[in-house]
Amino acid sequence: MRTRSHVRLFALAVLVWGAFWVAGLPDYYQQYSHTTLVIFSLALVPLIVFAAVKVLGRARMEKRRSLGLWLAFYFTVPFAALDYWYCGLYLGQGWAFLVRYWYLTVYYAIPWLIFVPISHWLTRHPDTSR
Repeated sequence: MRTRSHVRLFALAVLVWGAFWVAGLPDYYQQYSHTTLVIFSLALVPLIVFAAVKVLGRARMEKRRSLGLWLAFYFTVPFAALDYWYCGLYLGQGWAFLVRYWYLTVYYAIPWLIFVPISHWLTRHPDTSR
């Protein structure tokens, strides 16, 4: 990917994180019940799968696997860093935020479990990518 693409993906990731942060106010989703957080977290997965298929399906065949890796990276690493900055440092949770804010923590793995396999699948089955 070009530098411009990396900058755009990073900016998009920060924008998405910011939107989720604002949506989670005033207590970064802590105001909701455990059940509500489970339902919300599970409801996001099909949306991410749909977005992954659309975005990766439009990419050129030879770029899909690397794009899948980059998407997984940009939608986990900046999120984890920003969550640590906010929850760990600003809110004073330290690394304990990983447990207290478990609904964030699961999304440090989910993009890797979605974007990478879908990119491989779409590369191996090009007739289903559009």
